[in-house]
Amino acid sequence: MPTFTAPDGTRLAYRTHGEGEPLLCLPGGPADSRYLGELGGLSARRLLILPDLRGTGRSAVPDDTSSYRCDRLVDDVEALRDHLGLRRTDLLGHSAGANLAVQYAVRYPTGVGRLALITPGTRAVDIPVTGEMRRELARRRTNEPWFPAAFAALEAITRGADGDWEAVAPFFHGRWDAEAREHHEAARPGNAEAVAGFGADGAFTPKETREALAGCAIPTLVLAGEYDLNSPPAAMAAFAALFPDVELVEQPGAGHYPWIDDPDRFAATVSKFLG
Repeated sequence: MPTFTAPDGTRLAYRTHGEGEPLLCLPGGPADSRYLGELGGLSARRLLILPDLRGTGRSAVPDDTSSYRCDRLVDDVEALRDHLGLRRTDLLGHSAGANLAVQYAVRYPTGVGRLALITPGTRAVDIPVTGEMRRELARRRTNEPWFPAAFAALEAITRGADGDWEAVAPFFHGRWDAEAREHHEAARPGNAEAVAGFGADGAFTPKETREALAGCAIPTLVLAGEYDLNSPPAAMAAFAALFPDVELVEQPGAGHYPWIDDPDRFAATVSKFLG
């Protein structure tokens, strides 16, 4: 894997897939970017550049672990753009990576052509995802064989009890088959310290971010999954409303990883937006 050096000297890795105009893709988790794969065949249309955020995948663990904070990762993204020699790049962020993408767009707006937020996390803009939102979505899947155990675990979690997140995993996929199970394992974060540090105190300034997005001229896509308990469609609609130039798309039958549930539809939607 190619590497570059972050502003603090940490050596960071990234992978590439495909060819064409570059698309910088920020993973969620933080987890090894390999779980993004080729984003449902999007690599046939664009050159995907997928960084491993510091402390994940093949990127080095930083000396200063406070640098795991989302706001501090923004300068790693800028260092990668500079390393690649890109004056401007289209930017895609998935899940927690969308928080990073949004903060990057606010700090370096001239560096972003188009912004695609895929089932985004909402911590950077403080949009709540309530237990009732999740339960309402979950009840649509009562005919699934795994529903009773998964819903019981979800109820425990939304009550604040120590719930079994593994039992809830089927709700994050449009279908819970062998491919989804394999992908679930690949997407699991491997560095608990990086996950905890990502959202540490000071990582987000929602009021300031919302104000900046209100004046954001960057064309933006917010893509929601019909069944996504992590980023429910209602929360995605509220997120999209923060942008003046936005397209909100809900992918039918999809969960938190829409390129796994229906790769062709996902790749077509994102490609059309990116042009």
